Amino acid sequence: LAPLEAQLTRGYAASGGRNLRFVFGSSGMLARQIENGAPYDVFLCANEQIVQDLAAQKHLTPESVTAYATGRLGVWGPHGTPANIAALTDAKIRLIAIANPEHAPYGAAARAMLQRAGLWTGLQPKLLLAENVRQAYEYAHTGNADVVITSWTLLKDETGARLLPASSHPPIRQSGGIVTGTQHEPQARAFLRFLLSPAGQKILQAGGLFPASAPAR
Repeated sequence: LAPLEAQLTRGYAASGGRNLRFVFGSSGMLARQIENGAPYDVFLCANEQIVQDLAAQKHLTPESVTAYATGRLGVWGPHGTPANIAALTDAKIRLIAIANPEHAPYGAAARAMLQRAGLWTGLQPKLLLAENVRQAYEYAHTGNADVVITSWTLLKDETGARLLPASSHPPIRQSGGIVTGTQHEPQARAFLRFLLSPAGQKILQAGGLFPASAPAR
């Protein structure tokens, strides 16, 4: 498990909850799995609209849907983090990893940020699209990309990583809900309550997320 999920697992167990098992993937891929009946209990997603759409289609119980945190983008390079986004055009930076914006919310936010900066079209030849935020991070971590733009939760402990301004990209509202028909509904409800509790929020924020109502800055 990544540090944030490991902390959540320990914190939830300390609160009396059962062991957690996380399944990772792009938001779009996991949503399709839920639509096809995958036996998940809780769906946590960085795209609030996907969660709302699943609830509207009754794949998630509508009353359980809640926003539990706000995500932010970070940028990092294993051999040096660019001083600013404009520096991504430097010839020394050959490959830039981001999650695929077609099905990953953090990738969509990265694309929007680069579009706002007028860099998206020019950087196309450099972009290395990953299946999800974790794969994007691994591309840089293993040296297969010179720079990565991904979730701050994955970068915050990397030397030289830089948190990008919330105002530079659309809000990334992390939301979740209970999968309809789960055989573990009481436990699913207990876990969502834990996420929203002071203890859960403390873990999320220590892990690189921000309050659901965090103001842009």
